[in-house]
Amino acid sequence: MIAYALIFAFACYCAALLFNLYRVVKAPGVTDRVLALDTMAINAIALIVLFGIYEGTALFFEASILYAMTGFVATVAFAKFILRGDIIE
Repeated sequence: MIAYALIFAFACYCAALLFNLYRVVKAPGVTDRVLALDTMAINAIALIVLFGIYEGTALFFEASILYAMTGFVATVAFAKFILRGDIIE
């Protein structure tokens, strides 16, 4: 039964990634694109965790934590770039 739930979750998160990719391409402003990229990072983290559950190994959970930290730093850098126009002062 868990296998069917994992397949359904994979499909949902893949669809969410596609919708976010559309939003990155067709968004009216830069802030919408940054928000869509941040949401894509969160969906990618969820896919990594789901794949870790599917494989039954803890290695993917550690990878998802590293990706979460990298995604957070990237979101902060994008936000700083939008506010100030420069990342490094």
